[in-house]
Amino acid sequence: MFENLQDRLGSVLKGLTGRGSLSEADVSAALREVRRALLEADVALEVVRDFTARVREKAVGAEVLKSIKPGQMVVKIVHDELVEMLGSEGVTLDLNAPAPVVIMMVGLQGSGKTTTTGKIAARMTNRDRKKVLMASLDTRRPAAQEQLKQIGEQTSVDTLPVIKGQDPVAIAKRAVQAAKLGGHDVVILDTAGRTHIDEPLMVEMADIRKQANPHEILLVADSLTGQDAVNLARNFDQRVGITGLVLTRMDGDGRGGAALSMRAVTGKPIKLIGTGEKMDALEEFHPKRIADRILGMGDIVSLVEKASETIDAEKAKAMAEKMAKGKFDLDDMAEQLKQMQNMGGMGGIMGLMPGMGGMKEKMAAAGMDDSVFKRQLAIISSMTKYERAHPDVLKNSRKKRIAAGSGTSAADINKLLKMHRQMSDMMKAMGGKGKGKMKQMMNMMGGGMPGGMGGMPDLSKLDANQLADLEKKAGGLGGAGGMPSGGLPGLGGPKLPGLGGGFGGFGKGKKK
Repeated sequence: MFENLQDRLGSVLKGLTGRGSLSEADVSAALREVRRALLEADVALEVVRDFTARVREKAVGAEVLKSIKPGQMVVKIVHDELVEMLGSEGVTLDLNAPAPVVIMMVGLQGSGKTTTTGKIAARMTNRDRKKVLMASLDTRRPAAQEQLKQIGEQTSVDTLPVIKGQDPVAIAKRAVQAAKLGGHDVVILDTAGRTHIDEPLMVEMADIRKQANPHEILLVADSLTGQDAVNLARNFDQRVGITGLVLTRMDGDGRGGAALSMRAVTGKPIKLIGTGEKMDALEEFHPKRIADRILGMGDIVSLVEKASETIDAEKAKAMAEKMAKGKFDLDDMAEQLKQMQNMGGMGGIMGLMPGMGGMKEKMAAAGMDDSVFKRQLAIISSMTKYERAHPDVLKNSRKKRIAAGSGTSAADINKLLKMHRQMSDMMKAMGGKGKGKMKQMMNMMGGGMPGGMGGMPDLSKLDANQLADLEKKAGGLGGAGGMPSGGLPGLGGPKLPGLGGGFGGFGKGKKK
């Protein structure tokens, strides 16, 4: 979503950090480029003006221009102002109200209200252990109520039975009553949308609000909307009164201006973001993490969270024990590749690693995209169980059979085997002379396996200071977010050991 903006701001700020001293003219020239980059990203003009004015006020002060590293100070100021624009602190859904807590979803047609309703319900059911009831108040769009019913069946969440002919206000009243009788903790009202804002829509929303008395009113907006998103947010807030924003399609290739504008214009927090079509593709919005991503500083906390959600603790423990003995066969390698796919693939992981954002393009240009994983997994799947456990037996005749079965070539198989040897050598070194290092890494990762395979800390048990400390250890600002000198514990430094044995293992690593 923010790649274009990240590239533009990154090049501007990199030019500042590369200089030994800055003049007021240097800062002004850089801010002109920042202003242009934000406008091209579809950020509202009024928001851009306020942002650049605040940055200029702080950046041209004597304590900045005469500091030891003025360029890095300006980067920090831009970062802090981005965080301020996005909301300073992340705000989650407020469920502190007598049950059933009523959540009202509003927005235009096609913004993703119904799908987001299902995502929130599934999240509350699975993660928060809440009993949720969903109700469709959209009597205008054909099959809208049926769509929510199917989502309910898919996610195992209760939906309000449909009664033909009932108007939205009556459905809202029935939904709240049904939630009380059914012992539900939360009831989510999925209201109707329009292709544009009109008076009947606003009257209907106001009537539903009066009847249901919702504790949360969430405006669902498509993050690809651009400048119109600002008017949309302002209108709904003035007429209905929203408590928060949910931005959908944050995984798209839009310019990201809506995310930067809506919070600044309405003053209402962005609480959730949709990052895909699947029911689990919903994340809480953390302003600092988004600002870090925009400035290419990575987002290590989100990476750890994603890993802790996708990694099987039992498998991680079993593999940790094998690695401690210096054992690493092709089944283990396949398991690591699958874990990387589950965490968003190579590009997804690189985008969250501090200082590694620029590597994605270089790797893609070198043909090292996520298709590499699929090819490697296809090769391993075409082997027999014995061959996976004993790769040394793979001679020409076996390689021809495997190549035919996986749709690859003998050269591809040789690359895979070379990569496996490099990873295996590393594991043997860690399991032999480096047992102390292996044990240390396992302890740092909460007793699990190093290298991104498991034992991630339970972030739900960490307080704000501990999370901040985790981000600090991951590199912090470090002058636009450089990698820590020793690499990240369990995730590796630039060589990324354990996440594919170092990405150099795809063909350019040194053979041991």
